[in-house]
Formats: sequence, C-alpha cells, structure tokens
Amino acid sequence: MGKTGVFEKIFHLKESGTTIRTEFLAGLTTFISMSYILFVNPDILGAAGMDKGAVFTATALSAIIGCLLMAFLANYPIAIAPGLGDNAFFTYSVVIAMGVPWETAMAGVMVASILFIIISFMKIREIVIDAIPHDLKLAMSAGIGIFIAFVGLQGGGLIVKDDSTLVTIGSFASGETWLTIFGFFVIILLIAKKVPGAIFIGLVASTILGLVTQIIPLPTQIVSSVPSLKPTFGMGLKHLGEINNFQMWAVVLLFLLVAFFNTAGTLIGLAEQAGFMKDNKMPRVGRALAADSGSMLAGSVMGTTPTAAYVESSAGIALGGRTGLTALVVAGFFFLSMFFSPLLAVVTSHVTAPVLIVVGILMAEPLKGINWQKFEIAVPAFLIVVGMPLTYNISYGIAFGFLTYPLLMVASGKAKKVHPVMYALFFVFVLLLYILNTVN
Repeated sequence: MGKTGVFEKIFHLKESGTTIRTEFLAGLTTFISMSYILFVNPDILGAAGMDKGAVFTATALSAIIGCLLMAFLANYPIAIAPGLGDNAFFTYSVVIAMGVPWETAMAGVMVASILFIIISFMKIREIVIDAIPHDLKLAMSAGIGIFIAFVGLQGGGLIVKDDSTLVTIGSFASGETWLTIFGFFVIILLIAKKVPGAIFIGLVASTILGLVTQIIPLPTQIVSSVPSLKPTFGMGLKHLGEINNFQMWAVVLLFLLVAFFNTAGTLIGLAEQAGFMKDNKMPRVGRALAADSGSMLAGSVMGTTPTAAYVESSAGIALGGRTGLTALVVAGFFFLSMFFSPLLAVVTSHVTAPVLIVVGILMAEPLKGINWQKFEIAVPAFLIVVGMPLTYNISYGIAFGFLTYPLLMVASGKAKKVHPVMYALFFVFVLLLYILNTVN
C-alpha cells in the first residue's frame, strides 16, 4: 500500500472530498497562521520567571501532541497549541497579581488538567457549557481578547502607567514603540487584503526591521539543537504538594474554568465553517475534547499553560482542509520549528506586541452577538468584558458577570429561565472571591 493508500485508509480523504496536496497546503497555511505562539508564549511565560528556551520547546511539543491527537483520534483539520488567554491568566492573574510562584501555579495547571480529563469523559463539560447563557460565553471570549490586546499595548510601549490617570499614551520617541506600530499596521493591512499567514508575515517583517535598524541585536546563530526542557519539566508534578490551601484550590478551579470555555466555542465555530455540523451537533466532539484535554495534561508536565483549539485553523479549512491529515502536517512543521530557538532572542516583546493586539481585536468579534437591548444580559456581559482588562485579571471579569446575571434575572422576574448550574456557579464565585482576597 502506497502513501496515498495509507492516508486514505486513516483519514478517509475521498469521503471528505479532499486530497493529500490540499491537506498539505491547508496544514502549512494553518501552521504559518498560528506559529507566532512559538515566540509569544515564551515571552508571556518568561514574564512569570520561566525559562524561555524550555517554554519554547514545551510549546512546540504540546502543539505536536495536541495536533497528533486531533489527527488520529478525531480526524479533524483543527490545530491545538497553548492558548493565549490561558497563558495570560497564568502570568498576569496568578503569578504576578496573586504572587504565586510559577512552579506552584504549574502544579495548579496539572491538577486542573487531570480534572479536565475527568469531566470531559463524564460529559460534565458539555452540561456546564450548555447551562451558561450564550451571551455570557460571547462576553468571556471578547473580554479575554480585550485583555490580551491591553497586554500587547503595554508590551509595545503604546500604553504606560501614570500616577494621576493610571494609564496614558506611551512615548513616540522610542524606536521600540515605532517597531510595534510598524508590525501592527503590516498585520492589519495584510489581513484586510486577506493574505494567508498575515500575523506570521507581520511578525517576520517587524523583526527584520528591528535587525536592520539595530533596535534588535543580530543573533549569533539561527539553527541550533532543541532547548532543554529541564528548567520546566515535571515542576508541576514536584510541587503538587503545594496545592494545599483554599487559595490554591481556587486557582485550580479558575484554571479549569478558563480552559473549560476556551476550546468549545472555537471547535463549534470551526466545525460550522467546515460543514461538519449535523443536527446542530458536532460529530466526534468527545474525541476532539479528549485531544484538547490530553495535550493540556502533557503540556503541564513539560512546562506550559493549557492548550486550546486554534481559531487560525480556519485559514487551513478555507483552503480545503477537511481531515486530520491537515493537523498532522501542522504537527510536522512544529517539529521542524524546534530547531530554530535562537530566533527567540530577536523576537522581542515589541515584535510580539502587535500580534497580541491584533489577536485581541479578532477575539472581540463576539461582542456583536450579545443582546445589549436586554438590561439583565447587558450588565453581566459588560462587566465581564471590562472587568478583565481593568482588574488585569481574567477571573475577576468572569466572576463579576456570573455574580450579577442570576441576581438581575431574578429581579426581572425571569428566575425560572436561569439554569440551576448558574445558581450553583453564583455561590462558587462568591466563595472564590472571598478565598482569593482574604485567605493566604
């Protein structure tokens, strides 16, 4: 049996109306569109004190595992890698804001991963997701996007702290700031022209400009051996004993909730785009969720934050990717990328900042779907969206929305329309806020 026969047997290409060539091009396009995470993830987790080289390797390996699981378990053209919202929550909400050592926080990710696998198999995940009002799901996605954009604006020097107004515009006398502005405009103009891999091209263009203008020092090499995982590998496992108080269990629950909602919406949206949905349900969704939760656990062992299905997979789907062969190709390119770690030195925070801003803009799209005419919906949705960036904490934004929604529904005479799970989550978040702010 030739290569074509093997791929046909595994991925059912003819049945899906695709070919090896189409799947390869779709995988390449998806990889180029999402490869920025190889540099953005080490940058964000590096701010938490983690070794950037080890995080680079962990990012690539967790993406490889996730894509392989998606390819062979679920046979979907959907790529998986560490999620931007999850790493931002890890660094800025848990490590920096709460003062939790990154090793302990990684132990929290590992526990959340194990719980994630359990609830996925027990189908509790679907029950809770179905219980949360659609408008609040949209608000959570948009809020995380605005938070990520805010982080990018800060990292690029466009927004800085101010004693009288908290924040203000940055200095345009800085070459690094102009590097961010250049990268931002390259990306948005390419996206407007519908150029595949616009984010990756913008990242490369701003890096080259930084090197040419000497804002960024030239690297000593481009290709090297794969960075060691030793600084991060198994740290979560070693520090599991530190998940021993109410505050850390609250952190575990928050990791679980953030990861909980991150992939489901993306999976459904991509399935709609590819035409996989049947009777408003996604076939093999259990296997897709298993791929997500399995890679999340593997990533926590190696030293990276929760993985998620990537919306950039839509680029490959648009080119005709319809099977797991697309995800397999993405995994192959992530493997090759592991030998280019020296580029971490030239992809600085001012180069990755435009990526965060643009991804944040794209994630804000769900705002249009929120029913702003209904006050009992508009208030919790608004508090979720503004709460995340203004408190610099994703969990507080979610809490504000989940606390006000049932109260307003009861006050407006719609108590029976609130799912019992939402009432339960109300008390969960009351307890979480108390623990996070009073218990050490």
